[in-house]
Amino acid sequence: MASKVWFITGTSRGFGREWTIAALERGDRVAATARSVDSLDDLVQQHGDAILPIALDVTDKAAVEAAVRRTVDTFGRIDVAINNAGYGHFGFVEEVSEEELRAQLETNLFGAVWVTQAVLPTMREQGSGHILQVSSIGGISAFPLVGAYHASKWALEGLSQSLAQEVADFGVKVTLIEPGGFSTDWAGPSAKRSAELPAYADYRKAVLEQRASRNAEPGHPEATRGPILELVDAEEPPLRVFFGRSPLGIAKADYAKRIETWEQWQPLSERAQG
Repeated sequence: MASKVWFITGTSRGFGREWTIAALERGDRVAATARSVDSLDDLVQQHGDAILPIALDVTDKAAVEAAVRRTVDTFGRIDVAINNAGYGHFGFVEEVSEEELRAQLETNLFGAVWVTQAVLPTMREQGSGHILQVSSIGGISAFPLVGAYHASKWALEGLSQSLAQEVADFGVKVTLIEPGGFSTDWAGPSAKRSAELPAYADYRKAVLEQRASRNAEPGHPEATRGPILELVDAEEPPLRVFFGRSPLGIAKADYAKRIETWEQWQPLSERAQG
């Protein structure tokens, strides 16, 4: 199998770092981007010119374009682009400020858009490529306390489903990865939180207890190394794929309720057509 060139955002820790390692260890080349690339020093020492560390803030569109140009100038192509950079914002909808919501969308949605738009000309010219968007079970379902995060991932889901249809004839594939709970710092140091309103104190406690119970057995990021390689090597990769055991059950229950409700209210829906 021919060596691939990867462009990955958010590689300083978590999924991004694990996938960078997976690609490098099998002989691929990686443009590994992060706000700070100091944590990649060990990988540079191990893999030399096979890794191109690039300091990047994905909310800076011009910087994203420059990083992609540098990758193509260095490696000659881009076969795999993974939009992994992102963070979780915690706060009930009433608590989230305009600035906080815009910041969440700037990173989780617009950052992915800027990378996608930047790599597409190269992939179209090649006649091949695979764009992987790191979404979440929170991209198809929703829970209290993370409405801003859900807004960013639901938007990414819709945009990427449209994108997949638009670029298929150019030989470019699109996959949305939808992880469940994993042992990353998504809810820890990487997370941001809104100022808390006292009115939600009791409900917040209940929500956090439910969340802890739901994520009692988080997945291990290093275990995703094999699956990510399988995805990028697939002849016909899926548009959507879960990572972890729990998302499928959540999705089934959620969609069953949706269909039940839509069917229950279908007579009203038909009257609304006129």
